[in-house]
Amino acid sequence: MAIKQLLKMVASDESGATAVEYGLILALIALASLGALVGLAGETNSMWGDISTKTKESSEQARNGL
Repeated sequence: MAIKQLLKMVASDESGATAVEYGLILALIALASLGALVGLAGETNSMWGDISTKTKESSEQARNGL
């Protein structure tokens, strides 16, 4: 008799399902953040590359002009 009551109680307990749902939401947020950071990293790398190129060109022009 006690085993039946225990099984009913375990089957009706939904707290584990809530934890799983929160875990899935957290995983989706982490994946979205990672995707955004990867995109941002590419743009930032490109920006610093452009700055480096323009700085070198400017330095060469200043040397040639002097």
